Amino acid sequence: MTRERRTAAKHFVTFAVVRLAVCVVQAVPAAVAMWVADAIAWLLYKFIPARRRVALENVRIAFPDMDADRLVLAMYRHFIRAAVEALLMPRKFHLTNWRSFADLYPGAPLLPPLHGDRPALLVTAHFGNWELAGYLLGVVGFKTHAIARVLDNPYLERYVVRMRKTTGQKIIAKKDDFDRLTAVLKAGGKVATLADQDAGPRGLFVDFFGRPASTHKAVALMAIEFDAVMAVIGVPRVSRAGRAALRGRPGMEGTFYAVEVEDIIDPRDYADRPDAVRAITQRYTAALERLIRRHPEQYFWLHRRWKSQPKTRENPKPAAAA
Repeated sequence: MTRERRTAAKHFVTFAVVRLAVCVVQAVPAAVAMWVADAIAWLLYKFIPARRRVALENVRIAFPDMDADRLVLAMYRHFIRAAVEALLMPRKFHLTNWRSFADLYPGAPLLPPLHGDRPALLVTAHFGNWELAGYLLGVVGFKTHAIARVLDNPYLERYVVRMRKTTGQKIIAKKDDFDRLTAVLKAGGKVATLADQDAGPRGLFVDFFGRPASTHKAVALMAIEFDAVMAVIGVPRVSRAGRAALRGRPGMEGTFYAVEVEDIIDPRDYADRPDAVRAITQRYTAALERLIRRHPEQYFWLHRRWKSQPKTRENPKPAAAA
């Protein structure tokens, strides 16, 4: 068997296992699925020490006074549950019942950019449930595009894209799809992107939790070039009972999500600034940090966010005495 055939077979087997798991999750009661999710989270935390060390290191940088072990375990629990919820969305989440799962009220500042004629960039992070954000906006009638990395497994890629497109959300490949991205923004489209990963040594270094973090310039550059309004958003898991009380609906139990808009950034405000790219990048990074500080267990601390650091300039050697 050739290497290509072995790779294709491996991809298909992986896809088959994932599809079987999805069928099981969708077949059992939601409470059972969540119990299994919590068990998987504990196993991942306990038996993959390399990833756990990365997360603990990141948490200790950002929150030196917190119990890092407890926060990282809570992070695993949140994201495994969020993954299960993403699998349940096509069957459980509809136009007639979305209010049972999410609160759009805090997201009111997002409406003008979504309704406006200008293009919009919805900037978020690996935080809360970003998959739910695109799904929810599609359910209530907004057509958006999302920039996403193409998976190496073609079977899983087609499956994930089909799931994301269920409500009309369209996917733009992170690489090799620049022409399409340009066309969408020129036409006034609304594009969502994740903006919290290390950009390497050539990235733009801005402050993130008090430490320089290499950040991609592309988001700010797109906002300036296409005159796109930026909305910094997050979709954290929140207390349903607390939100219900605020909205005059006491008695609801459990948890659900809220669309929170942390900042609206108009690139026109930076038109005369020579440091516009840096200023905009720092501003949306600071907004993401504020979201994470309110819900630290819902940020994906497994990324090496501070992997790249600015090069320190060496002091020049003193000239030899004459």
